[in-house]
Amino acid sequence: MPDLVIVFAGSPAAAVPGLSTLSASRHEVAAVVTREDSPTGRRRELTATPVAVAAEELALPVIKANRLAGPATEAITALRPDLGVIVAYGGLVREPLLSAPRLGWINLHFSLLPRWRGAAPVQRAIIAGDDITGASVFQLVPDLDAGDVYGTLTQAIRPDETAGELLDSLAVSGAQLLLGVVDAIADGTARAEAQSGDVTLAPKLELEDGRLRWTETAGEVLNRFRGVTPEPGAFTTVGGLRLKVVEARIAHDAAPLAPGRFSLADGRLLVGTASSPIELITVHPAGKRPMRAVDWWRGRPAGAAVAE
Repeated sequence: MPDLVIVFAGSPAAAVPGLSTLSASRHEVAAVVTREDSPTGRRRELTATPVAVAAEELALPVIKANRLAGPATEAITALRPDLGVIVAYGGLVREPLLSAPRLGWINLHFSLLPRWRGAAPVQRAIIAGDDITGASVFQLVPDLDAGDVYGTLTQAIRPDETAGELLDSLAVSGAQLLLGVVDAIADGTARAEAQSGDVTLAPKLELEDGRLRWTETAGEVLNRFRGVTPEPGAFTTVGGLRLKVVEARIAHDAAPLAPGRFSLADGRLLVGTASSPIELITVHPAGKRPMRAVDWWRGRPAGAAVAE
């Protein structure tokens, strides 16, 4: 007999390690809740979430719903779960579903709470220049990411690490943290402590959050680039046209340039900031394929160009 009957809710790839780890544990994952298929790619084909794909591979029942209400709540409640586990589902759990599992719901969140409560904790931490982040497992309550914390892990943020890379890493280490908490809850040894410290919020990133601000220092520009890579993506505009920045780094050895000014020097394409220039390595012009930044620069229409 399984120790606990669990309902797991999650959607993106970052939730898959947690699902896989729990499905291989001494507990039973009775159902997986994930968001409905959505159009993706240029052809806008309906695509299942990574969690839905993983659940089907694990032969686990799947409930697809964009809101945890109505039929979804009824289906979950009918399973009479001991515990609900949520990892980046993309929606809120409200009453009566919040109280439906015998032991309530726990949430694996990719930050050191109460810092960065919200939908984009990893991205916001990098944009803000944090050196340390981590993951927390807490008891879900009606207020946003405010419940008592069962366990945490800390992890250094590498200077060149993008949000996508950091999230992939935290998803794996966080899955082990999550399993440890679930085991402790089953054994009756889990202890949760109230959050303490200053609260910061991490709202969902919008497309405009990816715009690089050349009047900031090179460190701040690079932090934003890393924080919005791969989603929603870093960009600037040149001559009114959008230019996505795929790869970039600080050119510490280059002479300063006025913010937004380009310079082709020693085979590198540089853009000025409030401190050192940024070297653009790979860019993605609108309507074209990604290419080397120097090739884009040499093939651009004639005339002066400034990044805005």
